[in-house]
Amino acid sequence: MTLSRNRWLGAVALIALIVLSACSSSANTTAPDSTPGSINVSGSSTVEPISTGVAERYKLANSGFNYKITGPGTGDGFKVFCTGETDISDASRKIKDEEAATCAAAGIEYTELKIAIDGMTVMTSPENSAVTCLSFPDLYALTGPESTGFDNWTDASALAASLGSNTVFPNADLSITGPGEESGTYDSYVELVITPIASKMDPPQESFSRPDYVASGNDNAIITGVAGSPTSLGWVGFAFAQENQDKIKELALAKEPNGTCIVPTEATISDGTYPLSRSLYIYVNNAKAAENPAVTDYVDYYLAEGTISTVLETVPYVNLAADQLAETRATWEAAKP
Repeated sequence: MTLSRNRWLGAVALIALIVLSACSSSANTTAPDSTPGSINVSGSSTVEPISTGVAERYKLANSGFNYKITGPGTGDGFKVFCTGETDISDASRKIKDEEAATCAAAGIEYTELKIAIDGMTVMTSPENSAVTCLSFPDLYALTGPESTGFDNWTDASALAASLGSNTVFPNADLSITGPGEESGTYDSYVELVITPIASKMDPPQESFSRPDYVASGNDNAIITGVAGSPTSLGWVGFAFAQENQDKIKELALAKEPNGTCIVPTEATISDGTYPLSRSLYIYVNNAKAAENPAVTDYVDYYLAEGTISTVLETVPYVNLAADQLAETRATWEAAKP
C-alpha cells in the first residue's frame, strides 16, 4: 500500500520536526547548565569591564554560572587575592614583589595571564587651549615628587627646563585630579613617567607622584575633576577617556623633551609608539581553579578564539597581537588543572 502525497508530506514533516527537536534539545541541555557554580573576581577598574563582558557572554550559554566582579583597584584586588578571598585578580600592571611575597606566605600559587593592552590618557579641560602636548619631563615637573606645592602651571617651568624641555606653560591655576595609590593606573604612571627621571636626579628622588592632588579610585570622579576646572590636568585609563571625549581633552605625549607628540589611539597604543601604553592581566588562583570547575571554564572561555576581541568591540582597549595571545593560551594550558 502506498501513502497519498499529502500523507507522505505529513510524515516527512513529522520526522523533520522530531529530528529538529532532538537537535534543539541537545543544544539547550549541554550548554546552559554545563558549568554550574560561581566565581569571585576583584582588582583593576580598568580590567573590570573586560572581565565583566566575558562573564556576561559566558552566562548567556551557562545559566547555572554566576559571578561577582568588582573594580576597587589593582592594589586592593591583590590584597584580597593574596588572602584567598577571590578566585581571580584583575590587574593593570604586573604583581609587585611585596604582593607576590604576601601570596607566597599565604600559600597561594597563581598564574599570570596577559589579556589585552591599554594606554593611559593624560588630559585637560577642553577650555585649556594653551596645552596640547607634554613630554615626560614636563609631566615629571608638574606631577613628580619635586612639584609638591606647585599651584600654577608656570611653577613647573624651571624644573622642566632643567630637564631639557622648552615647553611654555600657561600662567594659570594648576588643578590636578588622578588615580589614587590603590590603582594600577597610578602605579603604571609612576613606573613609566616618574621613576626613570627621579632615579637620575641629583640627588636621586623617591619614586612617587606629588601627594597634593585630588586622588580617586573612581575613574568617573577623575573625569569629573578634570572637566570641572578650565586649566586642569589629570590622567586615567584610555578607555575611560575615550568614553568621555565630550568632557575632556586628550593630550599628545612625547617621551623625550621636545620630542614627537603622539596622540593616544588604538593604533598607537597597539604598536607601542604612544609612550603611555601598558599590558593588562588576570591572575588566576591555581588552587581555586582546581577546586572550582567554573573558574577553569570561565578562563577557558576568556581565552577562546574571538571572546576578548568581541568584548573589546564595546570596550575601547586593544587586542593582543596573535603571537602574544598564543603565548597567553599556552601559559594557561600548561597551568590549568
